[in-house]
Amino acid sequence: MSREQNEVSHGQREMSLRRAQTDAPFHRRWASGLLFVPLALASCSRSPFPAYPASYHEFAYVSNGAGGTVTALDLVYLRQDRVIQVGRQPTGLAVNPVRNEIYAVNSGSDSVSVIDATTNRVVFTIGVQRTPYFLAVSPDGRRGYVANSGSNTVSTLDLEKHRQIGYASTGAGPGVAKVAPDNHTLVVSNRISGSLSVYTITDSTQRPLKLRDSFSGCPGATDVAVVADSNAEPGSGAKAFVACSAAHQVMVVWLSASPRSWRGKQDAFLQHDHLLCFLDVGDTPTRIAAMPNGNEVFTTNFGSDTISEISAWTNEVLGTYPIGSKPAGAIIGSDNSSLWVTNFGADSAAMYNIDDGRVEASVRTGEHPDTLTFSSDEQLLLIADAGSSDVAVIRLQGKNGPTLFTMLPSGGHANDIVVKSFHSRR
Repeated sequence: MSREQNEVSHGQREMSLRRAQTDAPFHRRWASGLLFVPLALASCSRSPFPAYPASYHEFAYVSNGAGGTVTALDLVYLRQDRVIQVGRQPTGLAVNPVRNEIYAVNSGSDSVSVIDATTNRVVFTIGVQRTPYFLAVSPDGRRGYVANSGSNTVSTLDLEKHRQIGYASTGAGPGVAKVAPDNHTLVVSNRISGSLSVYTITDSTQRPLKLRDSFSGCPGATDVAVVADSNAEPGSGAKAFVACSAAHQVMVVWLSASPRSWRGKQDAFLQHDHLLCFLDVGDTPTRIAAMPNGNEVFTTNFGSDTISEISAWTNEVLGTYPIGSKPAGAIIGSDNSSLWVTNFGADSAAMYNIDDGRVEASVRTGEHPDTLTFSSDEQLLLIADAGSSDVAVIRLQGKNGPTLFTMLPSGGHANDIVVKSFHSRR
């Protein structure tokens, strides 16, 4: 079957399947302390797309909060590979950049499931603290950091030995952890205390994290983007942009440069963390997407149906623009120009052309689209639909522009989606 022949039939069949009702994206449900719930089915060939060697594999993984499972979708053949049983109420997912492993955070069973991507089976379960939500993996793939909302801590995981090696205190209600690109700094947003905790990452297994600073005044702190100058040497500092979801602002924090770096040597001020400013954006900012080159970041403003464009250089809001109904997730392509936003309230995804400053395409999805990601080659956009328990597969490079190609099944209340590609050994 070709993709073109199946585009209409698969789309109509899947869109007509039973929908599960939900009324807020996961970030917003997590921010208000709510939880989760049901689902669908499909498959198709990727024949009109580039040919891949037999050793090439690529999977999308979707965490299903209601069923305690992760769905693995084969992106080479566009079909469900298997449903993997993990812990209770899985939320965040993370990919190891150097190992063929996927990590599912189980908020209902206080654990992290380690999935071997070569077999799509759980091979380890790591106990953490109470009510974990999201996990960040270090750039070298050696450590993971889990924000534990129920215990006001962040766990450090040894991903080579698959065990927790320590934990540190945070503010109240930590939810999102992010590692700076230089692997020197970890930041954690604290929803209840409305703050950002900043840690120095050490090589010590006795004290892997050292609290360096804390910044308050960001009500409902949720998503974080850490942006570094891609042209600067490692250790030259970075900025953290934090969505203040209970307000209409973004907090901007400078993360210290190493005193051994060129920037650190030029200005002692840059050797310390600093609160730079609060920026007014739209109502209820929930997600922050950064350009791959680090020049700009965008917020999705769930409460005002807008996106806000922020210069990461000057810390200014360049504009706030309408995008659709209840924008939730966002991702920017490697071209630094294509911003994709899921419109949770309109069952669609919009492509905003950053260079031209306008919405260039809108594509129907399943019900209540939320988190999204690209396939490795950015030929496909994959959107987890929280309401209809499926994944909308959007073909980006077709002759007619972006189009919904097919729907693939996930599970009850899709919370997160990630992609892993690799070559198997013969």
